[in-house]
Amino acid sequence: MSEARKEHLFYAVWATAWGPMGAVGSPAGLCRVVLPHYQFDQLLDLLAWEHPGAARDDQPFQQLIGLTRDYFNAKPVRFDEIPCDLPRESTFSGKVLRACRTIAYGQLRSYLALAEMIGQPEAARAVATALGKNNVPLVAPCHRVTYSDGRPGGFSAPGGVELKRRLQDLERRGLAGGK
Repeated sequence: MSEARKEHLFYAVWATAWGPMGAVGSPAGLCRVVLPHYQFDQLLDLLAWEHPGAARDDQPFQQLIGLTRDYFNAKPVRFDEIPCDLPRESTFSGKVLRACRTIAYGQLRSYLALAEMIGQPEAARAVATALGKNNVPLVAPCHRVTYSDGRPGGFSAPGGVELKRRLQDLERRGLAGGK
């Protein structure tokens, strides 16, 4: 994210069925998502501390708020219309995150498959490393990326692999009509 964008950041925290989550945005789009893990006030304090000078403003996140509330109630949603402030498309991370965003709700892809999607089949480990730095989970759904044998693999969000499994299970329920 450029220095100019850092000057115009905004953030919000909202309730979901799994607990409070938050986001930070810039004029270019979403630049951070915090999955449910913190208490509401703690998350507000964290985002304000991490982004001094950022304005608290729920308005730019209305679409994301609605989608995440539906998502955590096991309703199939698509986040592909949410603009994101990602690394440049010419960078490896930018390619990985953009490819990850194309993985549909309830679908899984391996790190190798994602590496092949970006034309670098030898880079599966590098794909995993890039996804470990994903600042916009759910929107760039790295929880849908697994090892080639189907194991969940790493997940840098609080709750780690267990959270990744829970998100995958939630999506399976969503595809089965919420059952």
